[in-house]
Amino acid sequence: MRLSPNQNAIGVIERLAADPVSGVTVREIGDANVYDFGVKVDGTLAGGLALAEICLGGLGRVSLVPCDGQRFVSANSIYVQTDAPLLACLGCQYAGWPVQADDYFAMGSGPARLHRGREAMLQKYDLGDSESKSAVVVLEAESFPTESTIALIAEQCGVQAKQLRVCIAPSTSIAGSAQVVARSIETALHKIDELGFDVRRIVSGTGCAPLPPPAKRGDMIGGIGRTNDAMLYGAEVTLYVNCDDEAVESIYEKIPSCSSSDYGRPFAKIFADYDHDFYKVDPMLFSPAVVTVCNLKSGRTFRAGKFLTDVLRESFLS
Repeated sequence: MRLSPNQNAIGVIERLAADPVSGVTVREIGDANVYDFGVKVDGTLAGGLALAEICLGGLGRVSLVPCDGQRFVSANSIYVQTDAPLLACLGCQYAGWPVQADDYFAMGSGPARLHRGREAMLQKYDLGDSESKSAVVVLEAESFPTESTIALIAEQCGVQAKQLRVCIAPSTSIAGSAQVVARSIETALHKIDELGFDVRRIVSGTGCAPLPPPAKRGDMIGGIGRTNDAMLYGAEVTLYVNCDDEAVESIYEKIPSCSSSDYGRPFAKIFADYDHDFYKVDPMLFSPAVVTVCNLKSGRTFRAGKFLTDVLRESFLS
């Protein structure tokens, strides 16, 4: 059986659409099916978990698990597991596509990126999906895409609009918060790639991050702040690698967010200091709080990072 992240994601969508309590509705915009996970609907936890699996191209499992509320200021965490970390996380889940047409803007992720193929990350690791003529994109946005946006997405992915599935949720919705917090492994992999480690050496990964309370509807900065804080100060990732110990020793202490000069304050405050420009924030900040690397080749384990309960409390309860 051949691997197609877009077809896998369609399977997740179809199972979800058949669930009468999923909280997901569908409409047609510009001949594409658009699935609403939290724009005009409240959204659900089940929808958020499914949306995260869609982002992963069906190559990971996402679940809601209990956590230490005293330490993480939340009773729930989002747990992620994948045995195809490169393709699932950097090939599909990474929000590396700024989708913009006319006056519409959203951050795009999901397996449709493999069809588009324009990002340096995809080209570096030769990631694609030649087995599917359909495309599934996930948008983080407060409103539905326009018909011109749908046409742009379809054109850049090389598919007809009727072959396009668009899933959408804002970060201030239940589902949107869950799918963003499910990116713990992805943030670790992206950081590791930036540090010069060959991500193809990572065999499997798990990640867990506290699920913050959604910010007020329309408060995009609040939503971005809380979900980023969950990652920076409460997420823990374990990676299983197969390489020489020297390759791990050279980077493992730099992987966690505490290696950044911007570390230590709620992300909303850091973001404000940089005039709400992501590109001005230290890129080394965007990573989990704690990272453990288990080397299958040597049997050694490396661990670095720390949790910051005080910052989580300030962020989640303010």
